[in-house]
Amino acid sequence: MAVVRVEQQARDTGETGKTGGTREVPERRKPSAPAGPGQPTGVAFRTAARMLGLMQREFELAEQLGEVRTVTTPAGRRVAREELARLTGAEGFPEALRARLRVVGTAEGAQLLGITPGRLTRLARGGFFAPARFYVNRYRRVVWLYLATDLEEFATREPDLLTGRTPPGLSASLAAGEDARAEGWRARRIDQLLSRTRDPWARAGVLAAVLGPDELAVAVGDPHDRDHVRELRPALVPVRPVAAAARKVIDEVQTAEGPQEILRYRVALADAVRKARRVRPAPRPDAAVAPLPNCRTRPPGRSAGRPRGLWRRLVGKR
Repeated sequence: MAVVRVEQQARDTGETGKTGGTREVPERRKPSAPAGPGQPTGVAFRTAARMLGLMQREFELAEQLGEVRTVTTPAGRRVAREELARLTGAEGFPEALRARLRVVGTAEGAQLLGITPGRLTRLARGGFFAPARFYVNRYRRVVWLYLATDLEEFATREPDLLTGRTPPGLSASLAAGEDARAEGWRARRIDQLLSRTRDPWARAGVLAAVLGPDELAVAVGDPHDRDHVRELRPALVPVRPVAAAARKVIDEVQTAEGPQEILRYRVALADAVRKARRVRPAPRPDAAVAPLPNCRTRPPGRSAGRPRGLWRRLVGKR
């Protein structure tokens, strides 16, 4: 997940985020017995995190990566007890699960691959691997975090890129100022959210989450369809900081940029809306408003031009 945090949050949780730092591990609980009649299916995320011995940010990342499968219930998204039993009974638990969730910054990632931080940054900007998370530091700068497993898989797949001169194509794109990290994170996040739902309108809402108002209007011309899609947009970053400057940085990271990326999401959204319409139309406001009674309408049998009752007395007629 792309979790936005501030440095104080890391200190408050007892997790330093640095190599060799301390880490407080929550006490694990055994999965409870299957739910009885009338009891909610599964457990809430916070409880599931404690059962798995994960910090809250680790659990959020696990849920988004599909390491922890969740289900939709009337009480919201929860973790089934069978899923908790599967995870806690897996070989190497909990160390193996936590290893798959390990994220590293540039310096630690470079040390992991045996390269310089500058080389890792160039490879990341070139799009050879996508960030898994980010946060905004005290200087309002984006700090990217990568899955350690992604970096290790890249090193195995492309060992030649870890040594020697930077490939000419990559050098040219970097010289032109290209940086694929934000786009890679957006693509990864959108894929995660699309994997959660099969509902066609919800999928359209996911694709709309990275488009600004103008681009959304171009992709979805019908105002009712557009309003419905806008209401269904999920939060790419569920936790937003208080500071307005940090929120602005996050909004920039979440919004598609560059003509090719924008066009790709616009085309995908337009196609998703067409498919959703074939399943069911978007909600429309009720236009069948009952007409107001016409106060000039005369009751049957009453002639025109002959005021009656109080009105006749007021005009002096007997």
